[in-house]
Amino acid sequence: MLDDRTTATTWPTAYPEGYAVVDVETTGLARDDRIVSAAVYRLDAQGNVEDHWYTLVNPERDPGPVWIHGLTSDVLEGAPLFTDIAAEFAHRLDGRVLVAHNAIFDWSMIAREYARADHTVPVRQRLCTIALSKELALPLPNHKLESLAAHYGVVQQRAHHALDDARVLAEAFRPSLHTAAERGLRLPLLECRALTEWSTAAPAPRIGRQATDSSYRQYGWRPSRKRPACPYPNPGRYEADKPLKQGMRVAFSGDTSIERELLEDRAIEAGLHIATSVSRLTSLLVTNDPDAGTSKTVKAKSFGTPIVDEAAFAQLLRDVSPAGE
Repeated sequence: MLDDRTTATTWPTAYPEGYAVVDVETTGLARDDRIVSAAVYRLDAQGNVEDHWYTLVNPERDPGPVWIHGLTSDVLEGAPLFTDIAAEFAHRLDGRVLVAHNAIFDWSMIAREYARADHTVPVRQRLCTIALSKELALPLPNHKLESLAAHYGVVQQRAHHALDDARVLAEAFRPSLHTAAERGLRLPLLECRALTEWSTAAPAPRIGRQATDSSYRQYGWRPSRKRPACPYPNPGRYEADKPLKQGMRVAFSGDTSIERELLEDRAIEAGLHIATSVSRLTSLLVTNDPDAGTSKTVKAKSFGTPIVDEAAFAQLLRDVSPAGE
């Protein structure tokens, strides 16, 4: 249970002193989508709950997938704007490691909201519980939150409700953290780079054309960086109606509704290899316009490389098979 304060574990001194387990529900996945609710469970160094907080957020637009998060326009109409809750949210995150399930998504949504509000998020590191479960080699059928919860006997009461999702994750994170400490494992912490610019005057994307450097800056894109090598061997090409496998080489072509770097980060955290070009070794090409005639799409067709669109790829990322299966 959350208040079972086990102290028998010898705690690694390099571990963080506090965590903020976060869940946000949003109007969608694109760069211009907004947060509609947010929850934070603050935990101490050993994963014990200190307090929790929840708020609705008026997104100032349609609420998106109501069938998922259940928040209608009527419900959100009287909710505070993000600028109204930004200070309290920041207070909850301040000085802690942000913990989330598929943390790159939650972090990116939060960072963009703060960039719009012309503020900086006071958090420097994040921890993805998907990555942690892989480090622990937990015997999960997939990497969904419900599977992690079931592994630890945590009962989900309201799936896709930010407060309950955060509670479930906090309950599942604590035993994961203790197991990592018992094994002396290094936590898979990643840097959180805040966006420093935001432009609401976004140009309409043109299918089949890569964005220019100037348009990247309009969305506050982070500077390019060298990514770590994929640790898994390439298992070959993606097969339709089957899951992706760790080690697969994935290439992207053309515009995407989700930031390209966000998609790449999510793919890397799932154990995939990001290919900058298409060759006979490429497992999959992701493009929203397979008829655009770009060099990547032409090569993919000539090599027989499978091609899927962004939406299909996002679904595939939810359940990537471990290497060797």
